[in-house]
Amino acid sequence: MAAIYLVRHAQASFGARDYDKLSALGEQQAARLGQTLAEVQPALVVSGSMRRHQQTATLAGFTAEVDAGYDEFDHQEVIVAHKPAYRNHAVMVAELARTGHPQRAFQTMFTAATDRWMSGADGYSETFEAFCERSGAAVRRTAERLGKGESAVVFTSGGPIAAVVSRLLSGGDGLWPKLNPVAINTAITKVVSGRGGLTVVSYNEHVHLGTELLSYR
Repeated sequence: MAAIYLVRHAQASFGARDYDKLSALGEQQAARLGQTLAEVQPALVVSGSMRRHQQTATLAGFTAEVDAGYDEFDHQEVIVAHKPAYRNHAVMVAELARTGHPQRAFQTMFTAATDRWMSGADGYSETFEAFCERSGAAVRRTAERLGKGESAVVFTSGGPIAAVVSRLLSGGDGLWPKLNPVAINTAITKVVSGRGGLTVVSYNEHVHLGTELLSYR
């Protein structure tokens, strides 16, 4: 069978105006990831088109070709559709800071925002269903390019990985809201491709991080 290693990007710049770049911790995570993947000799290395995907690949020691099918959903659009005032980044940061626990407050707000997106409400350039279809199609494209015994490493985001795993495990998207929030930076999910199609054999593996480099956002 062929194997596809789906890797969530290293920590991006949470709370910054430009989220799509690795933090200092993220750079350390990516380097550690590279040590873990050193024994893998993939026939194919792919990343989404986002800067955090490509930075993670580079710092882990890989040169990746781009497949935008692995891009994360537009989290800013999802947030703004839920709370239009958060179109102003400074307003969002200030309001979350006033809670005294900004990361916890963000997670509560973000869960409500993604619930609205999943419900099929208006205001999105990409529906939740279309996002899940796009993510699954990207993995199938990768699998089709692999021969028997070959492997691919894919640098992507937690959302697409959760979408793929949910459909492979349950045949639908119902597991996504449970899987997506627990995605860990640089965690590895393994999918194998054989005669029976695609099968998930591990999800969110992150033992390489220890406790000192662990992060969810």
